[in-house]
Amino acid sequence: MFEMLRFFYAQNQKERKEEYLMQTIAIVNQKGGVGKSTTAVNLGAGLVRQGKRVLLIDADSQANLTEMLGWQQPDELSPTLATVLERIISDQPIEPQDGILHHKEGMDLLPANIELSGLEVSLVNTMSRETVLRTYLNEVKRQYDYILVDCSPSLGMLTLNALTAADRVIIPVQSHYLPVKGLEQLLRTVSKVQRQLNANLKISGILITMVESRTNFSKEISQLVRDAYGKAIRVYDTEIPRGIKAAEMSAEGASIFSFEPRSAVAKAYEQFTKEVLSREKCREKHSDCQLR
Repeated sequence: MFEMLRFFYAQNQKERKEEYLMQTIAIVNQKGGVGKSTTAVNLGAGLVRQGKRVLLIDADSQANLTEMLGWQQPDELSPTLATVLERIISDQPIEPQDGILHHKEGMDLLPANIELSGLEVSLVNTMSRETVLRTYLNEVKRQYDYILVDCSPSLGMLTLNALTAADRVIIPVQSHYLPVKGLEQLLRTVSKVQRQLNANLKISGILITMVESRTNFSKEISQLVRDAYGKAIRVYDTEIPRGIKAAEMSAEGASIFSFEPRSAVAKAYEQFTKEVLSREKCREKHSDCQLR
């Protein structure tokens, strides 16, 4: 009897530890073209290179992430994220591996296609509509160390689902005035989700992307972000430079580490990955580690 109880206790402790260490990160900005999908691909690949098990979820009906990883005809894919969420809404059983694709660089992907736009409309009238994605993640999370959700460029129901399911938020911001200006609305939405739906949600940080290192304007915008938000929200030290190769990599279905490993963009995403992991090491050692 004691042996059996000891076994169940050990299993319970292991599951609690796994649940504690697994992280769901929503990559969010309601402004398009700021590098969300590029960041999802390269952070995912960077984490795999560090020995982590990674699932990427494309939560955008435009399916940019899906296409960037090499599936150029997303509307022909089935099942997808829309499929599994529809099954949850209809109270149908799902298998953890339903719809998951395996990328050659080691990441898994739950793809999206145009069907996701229709599902977002149906979510409006769904019971517990903000928690449908979280229900799905509860089925698969023990298989991964990190789940990265690439959100749509809006603050609609799918983005609310991602924020409700996430532990942390990474906000890519292009080093340009207008994308920076839109941060206020996003931060208000995150704050509202924290108060009403997910008290454990934290903003991991703001990642400045598409930096033109040769221009003073880009440097000024970067400093503006740090001055305006740096005291309340972490702004990552790493800045992602604009690069032609970064744009070309999506046509190859590869991350920047595979496509152009010696480029400045690859080095920046490698450093960014280390920054993300350094926060995790702090969190593992100290449960009260501040993740602003």
